[in-house]
Amino acid sequence: MSENIDNMHLTESLPMLALRGLSVFPNMLLNFDVERPMSVAALNVAAEGERRIFLLAQKDISKESPGEGDLYKVGTICVIKQLLRIPGGGIKVLVEGIQRASLKKILSDRKFFFVEVEPIIEEPADKMTPRIEALIRKSVGLFDTYSSMTGNVTKEAVVAIYASAEPGYIADYITQSMYMKPEKKQLILETCSPTKRLELICDMLLREIEIIEIEQQIDERLRGRLERQQRDHVLREQLRVIQSELGESPDGASEFDEYRKKIYALRLEAETEKKLLREIARLEKQQYGSSEAAVIRNYLDICVELPWKTVSKERLDIAAARRILDEDHFGLTKVKDRIIDFLAVKQLTHKTNGTILCLVGPPGVGKTSVAISIAKALNRKLARLALGGIHDEAEIRGHRKTYVGAMPGRIIASISQAGTRNPLLLLDEIDKLGSDYRGDPSSALLEALDPEQNATFRDHYLEIPFDLSDVMFITTANTTATIPRPLLDRMEVIELSSYTDMEKLEIAKAHLIPKQRKKHGLNQRQFKISDDAVLEMISSYTRESGVRLLEREIAAACRKTASKIVAGETKTVSIKTGMLEEFLGVRKYKPESIAGKDEIGLVKGLAWTSMGGETLDVEVSVLEGTGKLELTGNLGEVMKESAHAAVSYIRSRARKLGIDPDFYKNRDIHIHFPEGAVPKDGPSAGITIAIAVISALTGAPVRRDLAMTGEITLRGRILAIGGLKEKTMAALRSGVKTAIIPAENEPDLEEIDQTVRRALNFVTADHIDNILDIALDFSSVKVIQKNEEPHLPMIGDGNERTEPTASIRQ
Repeated sequence: MSENIDNMHLTESLPMLALRGLSVFPNMLLNFDVERPMSVAALNVAAEGERRIFLLAQKDISKESPGEGDLYKVGTICVIKQLLRIPGGGIKVLVEGIQRASLKKILSDRKFFFVEVEPIIEEPADKMTPRIEALIRKSVGLFDTYSSMTGNVTKEAVVAIYASAEPGYIADYITQSMYMKPEKKQLILETCSPTKRLELICDMLLREIEIIEIEQQIDERLRGRLERQQRDHVLREQLRVIQSELGESPDGASEFDEYRKKIYALRLEAETEKKLLREIARLEKQQYGSSEAAVIRNYLDICVELPWKTVSKERLDIAAARRILDEDHFGLTKVKDRIIDFLAVKQLTHKTNGTILCLVGPPGVGKTSVAISIAKALNRKLARLALGGIHDEAEIRGHRKTYVGAMPGRIIASISQAGTRNPLLLLDEIDKLGSDYRGDPSSALLEALDPEQNATFRDHYLEIPFDLSDVMFITTANTTATIPRPLLDRMEVIELSSYTDMEKLEIAKAHLIPKQRKKHGLNQRQFKISDDAVLEMISSYTRESGVRLLEREIAAACRKTASKIVAGETKTVSIKTGMLEEFLGVRKYKPESIAGKDEIGLVKGLAWTSMGGETLDVEVSVLEGTGKLELTGNLGEVMKESAHAAVSYIRSRARKLGIDPDFYKNRDIHIHFPEGAVPKDGPSAGITIAIAVISALTGAPVRRDLAMTGEITLRGRILAIGGLKEKTMAALRSGVKTAIIPAENEPDLEEIDQTVRRALNFVTADHIDNILDIALDFSSVKVIQKNEEPHLPMIGDGNERTEPTASIRQ
């Protein structure tokens, strides 16, 4: 029974008010404003009762409605001394702290917090030992110093603690009176030992005094600097007035004369020269240290440093240029021939016509490096602009100089950096330009990349025309699809296609392996790798159009070799086929292979991506149903339309193909493209889908050693596609023997690598009827009658029909 009575005295139920950035200590008065509805309600309830309330600080002062987890556990039981209601529903309250208490339980938090608290019995102060007396003196002395340095504490507040000998009261009083973070005040509140509180207060006061001293030192230095600047300004103004009275020109005139001398030496156009001289006249009227004078000086410095008349002497020796290009790059015939043509025209005309080339190709085929090589071959300075991710039009054309921190655009800045008016300007990743509310950078490039306009290119910062007609622009892109049409129209597009395995082998032998040997401190005797090993590396460790990943794998083999040599395991390493796993780890890619047998409803298509060519399987299943057409595999709208077109063509030819004419009513067709996480789109899978559906409906298996590409129409015509070179390389890698392509793409076979042409049989066709017997095995399924009349189109009259043709090229 006595235990229950003790518990009743240990806890107390009170309304609670959550404080933001404040703490109340026992025996201290605190005045603050209350505006939150929950806090006002708690005060009203307390005022109507015994005027006792529990004040507790919240951890995050930004929380408008704190929960139990947002509150500290230790607060103060207080008595409300005074309430004053203010307009707007708020209350100004004066409270006095009575006793520390800990929060045990929140009984209610609907209209206000009503909580159960347990008073904290403070540890009794030790007898006045020398250590406690020393702590009291130290803390009081530090507080006196703190108050005199800040001026925020009244003299009466300092005097009040001199009369006290209670360490707990002194610690609480100082904490309540001085500025410190709420977390530190809470720490003092939660410390029950008076001696421990004094020790904490001494540490905090020492730190605050040290911080205040540093702030005062900074203020003194800043004040001294401002006074010196003001003194210099006054003296300069006085000197200017004195020299004006004496009829003498001020010392600053030499600066202006220097600017004028530089401008006259440039021999600029009359309009440009007049503009710059006008800026000098404005500068003369400005105060020496004014911000406007600094802006004008910066503008004049940038203008006079531009290479208005400076040109670098070009190398017109065609043989030397060809040799440099061949030394740096293998293949890339189109690009090299175009540069040689440029030099030949320059030799005959002695004029520079604006040259703007756009090198388009997959990553790693050498677009950026060949542009650097072109600059070397032409003996032109190179300036590179990385355009990827640029959204601001001002990045290209600059900001007006009235803006703070304004500067010229990247084109003018690059020319200034090159130091010549005829550099080779490399605009890298032009297809990655963006646009937003700050403008469209691609539109800003229209003037710079137009040979008819760029002779008078105006940067927003310069506000005067600059001649870009002698600049040779080379841009690079992975695809032209994202380049705006007006911008693309201004450039001569040269496509750099994927490398074949044999081309990669030659590049590795001539460039990559020697480069990595030198980079890793190896010589030719220490590191050798056979051609077969390089080919195995290409097929088993890389899957790319260029040679970037191949170079990384060669570098990895060099690092492993260096490690073995340094460890004393060997003096030389010769890598042959079958040894790569020791140096490069497990094979990343398995060699592509064709299926073990001909299958129904499974066709291998050919696809183009920005990374090169890929094979793309199409799977079709025909199920009992109600005529639904299901398309899966993360397909784009164009590819979905191709599937619908293929099914519509099959419906028009159902009887002649031996298919139930009502299959679209009683059969569900599911067309699936594997690797569903990869987005797919484009019309070139049309004939692949059509053959797969016909195979699934007729039961005729598809040849496993065959791949195809081509767009299909409702009449079954096969239309031309793009990316043929990359697609045929993918077919060769996958072990395909025959490739079906549109007849309209037959001229493109001249661009195909000879290795691919020798390895594949190419079937060209202009109508899908002509490839049915080639693609499908009807030996076990009787579908088409021998003497059947050729296909008649379902759209238009009979005069529109053209006789389907197909041809096979080795």
